[in-house]
Amino acid sequence: MTYLQAVNKVLVRLRESTVATVSETAYSALIGEFVNDAKRAVEDSWNWGALRTTLTVNTSAGVFNYVLTDSQQSITVLDVINDTSNWFMTPKTSSEFNNLFLNATAVPETSPKWYTFNGVDSNGDTAIDVYPIPNGAYDLRFNVVLRTADFENDADVFGVPTMPIIQLATAFGARERGETGGTSSQELFSIADNTLADAVAFDAARFSDETIWYTV
Repeated sequence: MTYLQAVNKVLVRLRESTVATVSETAYSALIGEFVNDAKRAVEDSWNWGALRTTLTVNTSAGVFNYVLTDSQQSITVLDVINDTSNWFMTPKTSSEFNNLFLNATAVPETSPKWYTFNGVDSNGDTAIDVYPIPNGAYDLRFNVVLRTADFENDADVFGVPTMPIIQLATAFGARERGETGGTSSQELFSIADNTLADAVAFDAARFSDETIWYTV
């Protein structure tokens, strides 16, 4: 479903006329903002399968800081693999990395085993440090959940289930104007919550290992 189609579905639920473009009227533009707010809430609610992707970092000798291009700041890292050396990399805290760089005995440059987050670059993309400092080219694969930026174009397409987004955006619209002619905003929020819970349950069934906790 496209951004425009979602906006029109919300407009119909609010008993408003559909539009040919999201920015056609001030009210349709407002609904577009509510759709983006709802999309953000839905994407943040679970590590959706449709948002999972791999970001690759190619190291260079003597360089320990890298940027996950196009990651922005809303990613969830699932795991990190040093694909060249064929092992999983282990996350460490910033304090542990400070100790490795400043206090601990220096480790010779070699294949990286650990990583940590270290701010963002000028584009807002997430930056990471790796250790040991690489002594050459290694392919590091970051398997992540990459959430999308706010939609701006009518033809932008959702990756996550759209019904929870439509229901939640409708609740936002009903709350803003004070009525819908039959259903209170509180009821609409409850419907949106139930719809989202169902969608998460369906998607989570594909990743059952991520929803089962084991005692150590």
